[in-house]
Formats: sequence, structure tokens, C-alpha cells
Amino acid sequence: MNVGCGNESFRQGVNNIADRWSRSSRYLRKEDQKYAEKLAKLAKMHSGESFFGCVDAFEAVLFSVLIEMIKYQENWGCLPEMPDNEYPRDGVMSLKYWT
Repeated sequence: MNVGCGNESFRQGVNNIADRWSRSSRYLRKEDQKYAEKLAKLAKMHSGESFFGCVDAFEAVLFSVLIEMIKYQENWGCLPEMPDNEYPRDGVMSLKYWT
């Protein structure tokens, strides 16, 4: 969904995606349903802020979920520190950051 196309607003697009994810959780194994529900909630957490930088609702949903995943990893010490000025050249973080 592109912003300004059709009758669906950006916010409605984000909410519709999260609602579909929530409904889809019913079809998962019982032990996975709680994770799907959490994912649906995470989808909406930063959707307001991401309206300005994302092209469509699905991008905003992914952006929101990934922000929360990174925050969680940092809080639990699971995410290696990488200097701001260094980027992986091959698309994969070097092993030196994980050890």
C-alpha cells in the first residue's frame, strides 16, 4: 500500500497488518501463539514515528518490530557493540563483534 493510494490511510494500513498477524496467531501451535500476539503488538509501537520515513505501511510495521528487537537485545546484552563509523563490508557483521 502506498501512501495516498486508495481509500486506506497509512495508519489504517499498519493497523490492518497488525490485526491480520494477530488473527493468524490462532492457526499456530499453542506454544507459538503468544509470540505471534507479541509480534502484532510490536508492529504498532513505532508506527506513528515511522510515517515520516517509510514508503508504505508494511515497511513501517517492520521498522517498528526491528526497533523493539534491537532494544531488547541491547537490554539483555545480546547485541554486540559496533562503532558507528564501521559498517560490515560483506553484509555480515564480523565475528570480532560477537566474541
